[in-house]
Order: sequence, then structure tokens, then C-alpha cells
Amino acid sequence: MRIASLLSAATEIVCQLGLADRLVGISHECDYPPDVLDRPRLTRSLIDDTQSSAAIDEQVRSKLQRGEPLYDIDDDTLVAVKPDAIITQAQCEVCAISEKDLRAVVETHDALSSATIITLDPRSLADVFRDIERVGTACGCADRAESLVTNSKERLRALTATDDTGTEQPQPRVVCIEWTEPLMAAANWMPEIVEAAGGINCITKPGSHSGVIEWDVLREADPNVILVAPCGFDLERAATTISDLSKHPGWSELTAVRKQQVFACDGNALFNRSGPRLIDTAELIAGLIHSRHTELRDRYEAFWRAVV
Repeated sequence: MRIASLLSAATEIVCQLGLADRLVGISHECDYPPDVLDRPRLTRSLIDDTQSSAAIDEQVRSKLQRGEPLYDIDDDTLVAVKPDAIITQAQCEVCAISEKDLRAVVETHDALSSATIITLDPRSLADVFRDIERVGTACGCADRAESLVTNSKERLRALTATDDTGTEQPQPRVVCIEWTEPLMAAANWMPEIVEAAGGINCITKPGSHSGVIEWDVLREADPNVILVAPCGFDLERAATTISDLSKHPGWSELTAVRKQQVFACDGNALFNRSGPRLIDTAELIAGLIHSRHTELRDRYEAFWRAVV
């Protein structure tokens, strides 16, 4: 089976299932694992993502209001790679090519008419696991997908197991920031990831869409830990967005700020993608919020930085 992936999370799922050699094309956002980065790029962004958080948000809102696409599919390249299966998503029209846009392209090319479209629609951690299993089943490796999901669940359970003394660990209150201007708290699967890491997720609910919140909502939540992981931003860029937060009234009074528990994180790699590395995300968070998991803090040191 020749597989085209229009989603970075899907590319990671395919590769974790041992199917990297079947990938014939990937999206413009796919940057992991390194050994598939030479595949043809099938999409491109129509947003200038080098601008500030506020400017990027304005571009997105303006295009959506005008009914304009945020991404473009390279029809010619997609036809040329002759995929048997194309993986896309229906979870967020802002994040990647949507199922609707893909079907519009497929319907105009007879050469793509026989391709199977696999649509991922993750809203929760359970959905992520189901999507892994769906890809595995569609691509003929259901057993490998089942093993990957089982291993992932075991790693999560290990994070909240009691220590040798049976002592129950404290649960810090955590807020994960998905965008800084306007301010957005991470939802979807992130509340479950925070809880799996041994924290109490503030503000958002599992399975809900991430949305804009007022600054006072964050002040009232007054978390013990703040994780700043803007969607699509790597660690270096995430660290620069702290100034968007620190300008708000009462920033210095927040418990997380006073206790120096504000961390910039690589949202692009670990927080924003609905793929297998979400388990790494849970381990990273456990390392940041629990002293008994300092080895995890060290293991993932390339993905976080204390910024306050």
C-alpha cells in the first residue's frame, strides 16, 4: 500500500507502525521522524507563520471570514505519487488540510478515485488511540497498532503508580497555554495528558475544543505550574511568547510565576499533534511537576525550558 499523509501526526503514526517505507508523500508540516523528510511535500501553508502570535491569529481569522483556504494541496504531486491511501483529518480546519478540501481535490482527478481516504478526528486521548488502530487496520498491521496502543497505556499508568512507600503524590494544578495572543488554554487530549502525568488540569475539559479565554480566567485558576506550548511553535519560539503573557496585570502574582514554575515547551513536537509522542508529552510533564520523575525531566531536556 502506497500511503500519502497530509497530517504530521498521521506521518508519525505510520512510521511508528513500521510503515515508513510505504510513505510516498507527506505534508509541509511533517518534520519527524527524520528518515522520511525526503518524501514529496503534498501541501503548503497560505499563512505567513513567521509573524507574531497576534498577527498569525489575525491572518487566520480574516481568511476564514472570507471563506479562503489556509492550506493548499499540490494536486499534480499527489496524483504523481499514486497513493492507495490518503490520510487527512476532520478535527480542526486551522491545523491542517481538511477532509472536505481533500475530497474536493480527489473528485477532480480520476487517477485518485480509487484511493482510500482515512480521516482522523481526535478530540480525546481515546480518540487518538482509536485513530492509531484505524490506521493500522486500514494499512494491514492491526496487530502492531494494538501493541503500540497497549504499550502507550502501560507507560501512562506507570506515571501515576505510587512509589515504593505507597505514598500518594501531590497533584499540582496545571494550565497548558496553546496560544498567547489571544490567550488560549489547551483542550482536546491535553487535559487527559496532564492528569496522566499526575497533575490537575485547570480551565479546560477533556474532549472540548481549545478556545480563547479571558486573562482573569487564568488569574482565578492561579495554577501551580504553567506550560507554554503554542500550537506549531518549537521550543525557541515558544520561549519568546512569554512576553505576551507577562504584560498582563497580575502576572507576577500568579503562584506559578512566584514559584518559578513557568516552562516553555516544544508544542510543535509534543503537545499539538495527536500521535504516539503524546506519551512522551505526559512523561515530560510528569518530569516537570513531580520531583520523583527527575529522570524524565532530564530525558526530555531538549523540549522544555524554565522561563520564569
